[in-house]
Amino acid sequence: MRFFITAVSTFLTASSFAQTDLRKAISDATAKVESSVVAWRRDFHQHPELGNRETRTAAIVAKHLKDLGMEVKTGVAHTGVVGLLRGGKPGPVVALRADMDGLPVTERVPLSFASKVRTQYNGAEVGVMHACGHDTHVAILMGVAEVLTSLRKELKGSVKFIFQPAEEGVPKGEEGGAEMMVKEGTLENPQVDAIFGLHINSQTEVGKITYRPGGTMASVNDMRIVVKGRQAHGAAPWSSIDPIVVSAQIVSNLQTVVSRTVDVTENPAVVTVGSIHGGVRSNIIPEDVEMRGTIRTLSDSDEKLVIERVRQIATKTAEAAGATAIVEIPYESHYPVTYNDPVLTAKMLPTLQRVAGSENVLLKPPQTGAEDFSFFQQKVPGLFIFLGGMSKGKDPNTVPSHHTPDFFIDESGLPLGVVALSNLVVDYMDMKK
Repeated sequence: MRFFITAVSTFLTASSFAQTDLRKAISDATAKVESSVVAWRRDFHQHPELGNRETRTAAIVAKHLKDLGMEVKTGVAHTGVVGLLRGGKPGPVVALRADMDGLPVTERVPLSFASKVRTQYNGAEVGVMHACGHDTHVAILMGVAEVLTSLRKELKGSVKFIFQPAEEGVPKGEEGGAEMMVKEGTLENPQVDAIFGLHINSQTEVGKITYRPGGTMASVNDMRIVVKGRQAHGAAPWSSIDPIVVSAQIVSNLQTVVSRTVDVTENPAVVTVGSIHGGVRSNIIPEDVEMRGTIRTLSDSDEKLVIERVRQIATKTAEAAGATAIVEIPYESHYPVTYNDPVLTAKMLPTLQRVAGSENVLLKPPQTGAEDFSFFQQKVPGLFIFLGGMSKGKDPNTVPSHHTPDFFIDESGLPLGVVALSNLVVDYMDMKK
């Protein structure tokens, strides 16, 4: 018995040392690749590309993964790149994802590597900018690829590196993004067991990580409502069925969806009408009015409820006035709830606390922004975290937010992203052995 206890103790000690050595190796490898991560980020920032057009970015990523000796697929969901790193020991398949696309925003930040790119978007000439930090996501994941490749022999499983196009959406009539990557089998051959992703945040201090189990980012459905009435001279409104008045009533009545239909003690929700177009002259009551907007919810049940109520309110309000309302939900885009698997989140929380410090890992409130990482999470357990990118001492209420011309990221926060994703992989594999 004494021999057995001694043997077990020796095995556990050796295993603990091995794990400690692996964590130190990740830290050392991250320090070596840090300057490359910053250089990659600056290059991508200076040369942003819109969704489904990320050809330059994808080529750089693919070359890097091939140079590391990975099995690489290109042209996935148009411009996506998937690299497979097979570890030296048997184990699960862990996926890591970074999104690659920029936004139609003209940059105002006075950086030496600021974007000057201009292109065509929806028929108009626009500036292009990484105004949401996807350039940092790509650079961080390239760094993780280099770190984990250097530890290939010690990995207890395989890693799939997913570089995804078109997270911000695609022009009407095109497919793309995570949904298309899933359709094309990115999570298969070999089958992924779990997936991790992160998003830089310009209003969270560098060195901090935020997370939330369950619904962490909202589902999004865009909507289009066309109210059809009867045209008439503006001097004789009694001859019309005025779609402008009906549209105003619909907008007002839609406010009751959140205030009187959704249980806001459970989850927040948003119904926003963002544009109204109708009429061409001051003295003509038009025949129709078009409204567009967005719906955000944090659960599948709330999503169904809100969509049903929006349809009902729009059509019945129009009907009461003698008009008709055509409601299209979703019109162009739909992302499910970004849902962090609670069991996976609980298991991986100690990893995040270890690499960032417990005091720097914070539970965040649900967010009504959306992420198509959710399509991956519908298929396999996933965890999506947020990485601090705001300079220390800044006020999160005054620094520029995402999707704006003045969006800014402090690059000193990038190494934590490399360390966090790398440790999530090796710790998950260790749990599954």
